[in-house]
Formats: sequence, C-alpha cells, structure tokens
Amino acid sequence: MKKLPLLLLFGFLLQALCAQTPSNSDTNGDETTDSSSSENANAVDAVGDQGFWEASLPGGTYVVALNRICSVSMQEYLLDGNLVVNELNIDTTGRAIARFYFIQPLAEATQLSGVTRAVERGREMIDRASGKVGIEAHNMAQKTYPSTTHAGMIEYRVLDRADLDVIFQSALRAWKSGKGRKVTVQ
Repeated sequence: MKKLPLLLLFGFLLQALCAQTPSNSDTNGDETTDSSSSENANAVDAVGDQGFWEASLPGGTYVVALNRICSVSMQEYLLDGNLVVNELNIDTTGRAIARFYFIQPLAEATQLSGVTRAVERGREMIDRASGKVGIEAHNMAQKTYPSTTHAGMIEYRVLDRADLDVIFQSALRAWKSGKGRKVTVQ
C-alpha cells in the first residue's frame, strides 16, 4: 500500500523532468532550423518572420503572406521528350504564381553514363562562357518566348533536386502550420 503513493510521486517527478528537457525548438514549438532532407542539399530551412514564407535563392528572393497561399504542389514531367522537370508551384490569391523548378536532360535522369559525360562537358562549356561575360546562366530560369513568358509567373531555377525538396517541405510546413519560415539556397 505504501508503494503506490511512492510510485505516483516518482511518475509525477519523471513527467516534470521530461517537460524541462531542452529540445531543438523555438517558443512556438517549431524547429528553429531543419537540416535538408538530403545530405547533398544546399538549402537550409529555418523559422522566419511570422505570417510569411520566404525563399532566398541565387536567382532572387520570393516572399508571400501565408494567408495568401491557395495551394502548394510538386510535380514531375517530361518536357519536349528530352528534359525531366521537377516543379514546385505556389498559387496565391493575387495574380502571381511562384514556380521553382529543377530541370535535367532525360539521359542524365536515367544515368546513361556516356551521354551523361557529354552533358557534363556541355554544362562546363556553358559555365566557362558565362564566367567570361559575367552572367550565371545556369542560375537563371529558362524561358522560350512567347510560350513560357507570361504575366503573373515568377520563376526560379534550382540546380539540385534535393534543394527543391527542401523548398517544397518548407513551403508546405509554413502553409499548413500558419507559422513563418525562411528557406535559403546557397
């Protein structure tokens, strides 16, 4: 009989002790930073300004009020029969749709080694040419006039699929929780 009160007291003390254990959270219970979903991602997700979601990328910065987001979607499709596109779209109540995408040749996506080497060599040549003229073409969104240039489309190209996944998870987490987040791609 004397053991029951002692066990209850021990249980309450243990519960109080567990409640005081520090965690990787801020005062709202959100994670302050989130390491990327992949070890090779260059994107970092963190708590941001209350009521806003922000993405900072080499190609620019996008900020949206969370209460203006209507949908967050991710899709993968084949473009022109030779490019695989992974695309994140954030639709808002305003006129603009934000589009973040990762694009790669079909041969690279399917890991055909000989073709992949040729693609890498071509990419290196583009990078060298870009460096000479001071333009980072690989960081810029790719558009074909007039079919992909339309008003109301804000586009950002991401160079790593893992970064796109981190951006998607950040936007989705912010939208669902209503708490601000900021993702930065270096």
